[in-house]
Amino acid sequence: MGRKWHTKMTDLAKLPIALQPHHDGSALYVPNQKPKLLEKVKVRIRVHEAIGKVKEVRVRFSESGEAFPTPPAKVLRRDGGWTWYEATIVMHNPKMHYRFLIVLKSGETVWYNTQGLSTLIPADILDFRINTFSSAPDWGKNAVMYQIFPDRFARSAQADKHKAPDWAVPQKWADPVMLDGRDRSQQFYGGDLWGVIEHLDHLKKLGVNLVYLTPMSPGRSNHRYDASSFDQIDPLLGGNKALAALVEAAHKRGMRVIGDLTTNHSGIGHEWFKSAFKNPSAPESEFYYFSDKNTKYDSWFGVPSLPKFNWKSRELRKRFIEGPTSVVARWLKAPYKMDGWRIDVANMTGRIRDEDMYLEVAQVIRKTMVDINPDTIMLGEYTGDAAYEVQGDGWQGAMTYSNFTKPVWRWFYNDNSKQRPKGAENPPGFSMWDGTPKAGGRELVKSYTQFIAGFPWHVRLHNMNPLDTHDIPRFKSYAIKGAQKVAAGLQFTFPGIPVIWAGDEFGLDGFNGESSRTPIPWNNERPHDTKMIETYAALAQIRRGNSALNDGSMRFLYASDEAIVFVRENAKQSILVAATRGADNKIVLPRDVVANIAKAENLFGGGKLTVTGTSVKVPGEKLSLNIWRLPAKA
Repeated sequence: MGRKWHTKMTDLAKLPIALQPHHDGSALYVPNQKPKLLEKVKVRIRVHEAIGKVKEVRVRFSESGEAFPTPPAKVLRRDGGWTWYEATIVMHNPKMHYRFLIVLKSGETVWYNTQGLSTLIPADILDFRINTFSSAPDWGKNAVMYQIFPDRFARSAQADKHKAPDWAVPQKWADPVMLDGRDRSQQFYGGDLWGVIEHLDHLKKLGVNLVYLTPMSPGRSNHRYDASSFDQIDPLLGGNKALAALVEAAHKRGMRVIGDLTTNHSGIGHEWFKSAFKNPSAPESEFYYFSDKNTKYDSWFGVPSLPKFNWKSRELRKRFIEGPTSVVARWLKAPYKMDGWRIDVANMTGRIRDEDMYLEVAQVIRKTMVDINPDTIMLGEYTGDAAYEVQGDGWQGAMTYSNFTKPVWRWFYNDNSKQRPKGAENPPGFSMWDGTPKAGGRELVKSYTQFIAGFPWHVRLHNMNPLDTHDIPRFKSYAIKGAQKVAAGLQFTFPGIPVIWAGDEFGLDGFNGESSRTPIPWNNERPHDTKMIETYAALAQIRRGNSALNDGSMRFLYASDEAIVFVRENAKQSILVAATRGADNKIVLPRDVVANIAKAENLFGGGKLTVTGTSVKVPGEKLSLNIWRLPAKA
């Protein structure tokens, strides 16, 4: 493998990332993925000989708030230049954290935690995390999610029977979506659930096995986040009967369906709010934060049409989230049998001023779901950093932009704002840009590593990985030309649930959150990329057909401004991925960085690895994505 890396700690940064020690909480490193309280748990780390001669490895772990070291870890096995060490900790508490101490024969010591190697004593918050909380259902690991905004997905013939509501500005399917303007949320295209049913075969061919529908409750907007009732499906969408038919049809095709629930607020048209407004004696008065004889109230970000729920109310909990008769339970039971919920603005639910019932509300929702059907999933929306709050004791995974979406956007961002139409968001919505400059692949790796650090592994596997959603502009509209295929490849190969926002597979544009909700061009109503469907279908097939992409560990092997290379590994196989923004002809890996690399089989991209006695040359053409499969050596 060439020159040995010398073990002067001042040279620590010079150790290539491919040869750095590794641990990430996956099954290769923590065989017991569902530990119980007081159970012994084995934790492993792999250390390459390039770091120098190792005297011992210990694990520092927490017990009842106090930190303790384990005895020296035993050598489990040696694979090429790698030595695997194994230590045992005890789950004394439901939540625990740990990191590794590597002692070299030279007398030098180095710590290893979620951020890599450090000669300084690191902060506990950067430790690996493990807990005893129930993880999401196993099917979530193999999920390929497709997000649908019902008004814009498909309009069935039955939709013509419904008169447009009084709040609506009716549109034809081919009409352009407003970038801005007062009537943006009132544009009404009339898509319905019967239309979704008609196109389930499209999703099946695409490789989708999980459908996520944004709110279906009646409201006074096209987005329906201003619910006027949680006890029925909007008749404009086909009503309760249509939802039951949709879930049944999806289940027959091997797909699951989750809905979108606004536990933070309702609309001012909601029956509960109307009962209580200006009526302090109404039982529903306690459901909201009223003042001044119920004429004033708190709302989501001060938006008057979205009054905020007060979760101190026991009656609100009973009606909405707790028990078999609640709203949460209603749509999980027959005849609807949905498979879970995405919780809107989960990070804000139960929080206002000095009150913080966030986790309590999440746990009540989850208990209700488990009691109805333990095989359901609950995902919480976070627009910011979710890691240290989403631990699996409430939400089982996060819809968040910090750890995947934002780093990928920064890597592929096209900063030529002159090409964008009037009304385009600059910077893009939900702070996708955050004022930071365009970044290279090294920064992508650093940012991603930073934001996933606080997640336990079982949560990380169930985080949603969107390139874009109904709330933000489309990735394609702000990325360099041709980048979508490569970025989609990262969605399907990073840990977490890949999310196809309806229209991504058609290569649609969207310069802000509203225009990203462009109606799907089923009948070629607007320009689109016909080849992109094939890309998504191929990536979904690879994702679902290779177990390492469902639950395998993740090691970064190379990063430059223009390229990243990483491997996903489990006991059965390894998946090697190389993605480039620009050309990089210097991607060379030590041969022993991945077992059986000489037996690599290309699954996507057609690139060939050049294997020599000590190294592997990886192809690095501009805007390329290559995926290889290798037999594993567990």
